[in-house]
Amino acid sequence: MARVALVTGGTRGIGEAISLALKEAGYTVAANYAGNDKAAEAFTQATGIHAYKFDVSDYEAVAAGIQQIEQDLGPVDVLINNAGITRDATMHKMSFENWDKVIQTNLASCFNTCHAVINGMRERGFGRIVNVGSVNGQAGQYGQVNYAAAKSGIHGFTKALAKEGAAKGITVNAVAPGYVSTDMVRAVPEDVLAKIIKTIPVGRLGEPEDIARSVLFLVADEASFITGSTLSVNGGQHMY
Repeated sequence: MARVALVTGGTRGIGEAISLALKEAGYTVAANYAGNDKAAEAFTQATGIHAYKFDVSDYEAVAAGIQQIEQDLGPVDVLINNAGITRDATMHKMSFENWDKVIQTNLASCFNTCHAVINGMRERGFGRIVNVGSVNGQAGQYGQVNYAAAKSGIHGFTKALAKEGAAKGITVNAVAPGYVSTDMVRAVPEDVLAKIIKTIPVGRLGEPEDIARSVLFLVADEASFITGSTLSVNGGQHMY
């Protein structure tokens, strides 16, 4: 029976590429999304992957959503915490609302989802968790104290949970993408984007598939000796 994989933020951008890669590798995939029903419906029609709508920053909504996924598809053995948002501003202009929303969506969501699946993984003696961090959580970024804090927190969260899960066959790793060609990055003004690309030694933006391939490597049954690691996929922009 195929392992069930849940990808949060799994219907667009990097999450969509991860969902597709997991399906092609033989996993049964559940793709979570937050609010764009039209895009989620189009995604499911195009891919055949089940899409589940719930707010990853809401603990009770996550518990209910994952319960439904497990009723529909089976126990979640692979969890990819990919959902994330930005609300950029410098500190003196940032509202508490925009600080809190990013922390809750990008970081607290990892607790919410992991808390919902960890007992089942422990009981079955197997689990693969991959949390999507960011180069900006490693290096920092002007105007992103909220985003950088959340993504940096993911890296620490990953290491701590990896220690807890190791004896139970659960690996917990992170992938830290650099600048990837998604809608969010393509929305950056052209002149600013050109400056960013100049800082990337390989001379280009990443592609969502670059991240997806990294995730596939980490979730494989054979990757049992890799845990607590952060895999930087950034074209050499930041070597951490």
